[in-house]
Amino acid sequence: MTEVKLSHPRGLYVLFMAEMWERFSYYGMRALLTLYCAATLFKQDANPEASAYAIYGSYTALVYLTPLFGGMLADRILGFRKAVMLGGILMAIGHFVMAFEHEQIFYLALAFIIVGNGFFKPNISSIVGRLYEEGDKRRDAGYTIFYMGINLGAFLSPIACGWLGENMGWHYGFGLAGVGMCLGLAQFWYGKKHLEGKAEPPDEAALKKPVVPGLTAEYAVYVGAFIVVILFWWLVQQHALVTYVLATLAVGSIGFVIGYAFMKCGKVQAQRLIVAAILIAFSVVFWAFFEQAGSSLNIFARDYVDLSLAPISDWTMPVSWTQSFNSWFILLFGLPFSFMWIGLARADKEPSIPLKFGLGIFQVGIGFICLWYGAHIMPEDGKVGLIWLVLGYMFHTTGELCVSPVGLSMVTKLAPPQITGFMMGMWFLFTAFANNLAALIAGLTTGHGGELAGVMAYGNVFYTIALSAFGFGIFVALISPLLKKMMHGVT
Repeated sequence: MTEVKLSHPRGLYVLFMAEMWERFSYYGMRALLTLYCAATLFKQDANPEASAYAIYGSYTALVYLTPLFGGMLADRILGFRKAVMLGGILMAIGHFVMAFEHEQIFYLALAFIIVGNGFFKPNISSIVGRLYEEGDKRRDAGYTIFYMGINLGAFLSPIACGWLGENMGWHYGFGLAGVGMCLGLAQFWYGKKHLEGKAEPPDEAALKKPVVPGLTAEYAVYVGAFIVVILFWWLVQQHALVTYVLATLAVGSIGFVIGYAFMKCGKVQAQRLIVAAILIAFSVVFWAFFEQAGSSLNIFARDYVDLSLAPISDWTMPVSWTQSFNSWFILLFGLPFSFMWIGLARADKEPSIPLKFGLGIFQVGIGFICLWYGAHIMPEDGKVGLIWLVLGYMFHTTGELCVSPVGLSMVTKLAPPQITGFMMGMWFLFTAFANNLAALIAGLTTGHGGELAGVMAYGNVFYTIALSAFGFGIFVALISPLLKKMMHGVT
């Protein structure tokens, strides 16, 4: 029987709190984004929901694209700690800029958040992996605990920012998100000593070396980060171009991994790296379906779901509060899943990482069957019962717990240390591609001429998603023994 420690490094809890506040800021803004765009920014458009989905898709895709570059810069120049601080500062600026009511300033704010997230997100996740030695069975459990920090912030923020935005004004909600980001930065700064020096720059001397007269490598990265914000201010408004950029980078990153595996790695490490790339590619399926939450499910809840608590109460919850359902279930199930993985590992019965991926994709399909059924049985003069939305989010959550924290841990286990940051960035790059695809899927729920096609337009899309998820989930489960063999003992 395998011996597994139950305690975790103190640095994990520092990262837990820092990530909790950063996610408070991100999800507080995300809960309001499509609602704000459809009701205000694009209210004069022929199809405001479709326009909102396009901006939402570009923004969420780019948010997950920039970690590819932020991870590389941290690996080679800044180190994880400095990269996280830079990212947090940029994101805080973005959230506060969003408090000003002007369309182009709004896009500028999104650009600051996009670039900041590129430095923050992959590198704080990579630090978690560095806290554990190779082969430490606590790593998956540690990532699940870290993931609970993400979801505690994600649970609280739609309630606080959502209520403020829907009742006091959209930009008050966005401003509160900025306060959360500042709290996250403070938490990380004061707790850095508990990271045990595992987040420092790879070469302090190279960091201080001038790249041009009067500008060291470190400050060149800082200046470049602010300059590139302008690029993303323009790019976030170009949805078609974003699709092209993502496809190009995805193909390029796969090519790089294959080349690195065969030119720089031995047989065992090469096969492990190939498995990591395969699982990252399959994560696109999960996230493209899961990320309907902030787009089509948000508008579905607004227009077709009965958000009252009748017959218990006449009170009706704000639409943005439905964005807390997923996070609530993460908090409810996170620790049980964490202890379940540890218990199964002790008994040498833990499912392999590929099998967990297959289970996760299958469960997101179950969630969409619940949503389809709720729409299918909706009375002609009524609304979809809240229970079907709740059940949909519940199964999405159990699926997420089999994919997201496990995927983050998988990258740090299978990737060579020299390119851990790059591979973590690649994980987020393919999540970016999935978010872009999710926006295209969400667009299928809208009709022509600015009219929603009705509740069954959503229901039919949800049904198609469910069948696709079942097919992909079963396929991944079937090939999981082969992938497990190629992992050469990594669990």
